[in-house]
Amino acid sequence: MRTFNFRAIILILIAFVLGCSEFIIVGILNDLAHQFNKPVTTVGYLVTIFAFVYAFSTPILTALIGKFRYFWSLFCFMIIFILSNLLSFIAPNYELLVVSRIMTALVSGIIVSLALTFANLIAPFEKRAWLVSWVFSGFSIASVFGVPLGTWISTTFNWRISFAVIAVVSIITLVLFTLSMPTTPIAKSSKILEQLSLVRDSRVWLGALLVMLSASGIYVFYTYLRPILTTELNFSTDSLSMLLFVFGLMSIISNRASGYLAENNGLLRMPLVYSCQVILFILMIFLPYVKWPGLLVILLLGTTMYLLNSPIQVHFFSVAEKDYPQSLVLSSSLNSIFFNFGISLGSATGGVLVASHGLSAIGPGASVFAILSIVIAILLNKEINRHNKMNINKFAEINN
Repeated sequence: MRTFNFRAIILILIAFVLGCSEFIIVGILNDLAHQFNKPVTTVGYLVTIFAFVYAFSTPILTALIGKFRYFWSLFCFMIIFILSNLLSFIAPNYELLVVSRIMTALVSGIIVSLALTFANLIAPFEKRAWLVSWVFSGFSIASVFGVPLGTWISTTFNWRISFAVIAVVSIITLVLFTLSMPTTPIAKSSKILEQLSLVRDSRVWLGALLVMLSASGIYVFYTYLRPILTTELNFSTDSLSMLLFVFGLMSIISNRASGYLAENNGLLRMPLVYSCQVILFILMIFLPYVKWPGLLVILLLGTTMYLLNSPIQVHFFSVAEKDYPQSLVLSSSLNSIFFNFGISLGSATGGVLVASHGLSAIGPGASVFAILSIVIAILLNKEINRHNKMNINKFAEINN
């Protein structure tokens, strides 16, 4: 049990450094804009570019792993991740920073996939949802501690130091991973088309679509969280780190709650979750007029951010194990792939809304994605029920 707990901590640490690297741009958006003399909306597209590259590179790298051991695959990708963050640290101009962020995005998705695959391999069945939710919580912990700390470092010293710290913590994490994880698991070799057969299953592509729409709604507003807090709600820049810290706490609650939902038919509850999101997004219209109630709306949105994570990831694992065993690693990547498609779509939508109508348009724009999420969640649950009934009927026919 002690070995399992230590390995679990390493996987959470991996998610933590990935989360710090991915989300840090949100916390230093204004500093980068000032450094490179670019509009905030232009720098905001770093989030879009990162998510777009992440989403497209992950399935390709997942399919190309082939016969390589999970251990050494993750080791090599972590080395590239460290080097790319060091490149961000030394980037002399905006263009090279974009290149470094593309490099980071190229490997981040496959690292998440392999970390979740390790979680699936090392956890007893009854602890799988628990560990998966904690790995996802690593990203929330990054929001709570990593991003506010990075914002503080950027404000107090320089934004470059934030990337240097991420690289150093990543090196420590890689050393601990090398010392603790088993080297035996090998990816099941299969043709790319055989692996992609998983995605043709309606239970999977509907789930992937739900992930994308859910993330899109959140990232319409999350990409511009800092300007919302300082411009719409009129909080001072001195209080920004504390506000981001509190928002991060809400996202940790969201991830931990997602683990509970995964153990209690969580997908059935998602239409209610998205209905609450619609209400909260609409209430964002009134943010400039009600400072503290407006902050409460933002924090409540934080508690809904990741409720889908564990239920949908366990769902993908379950479908792959039962019907598509050759696609297990791919199943572990689907959530992060389509979440980042959602980030790309949501942040781009947010950029268009802010540029054309200002920050006040973010709430109504995000609510459209939440409404679509309600529809897809209902369709997904119907499809799961249909497959379950088919399996029950097949089992009954065999016994008869």
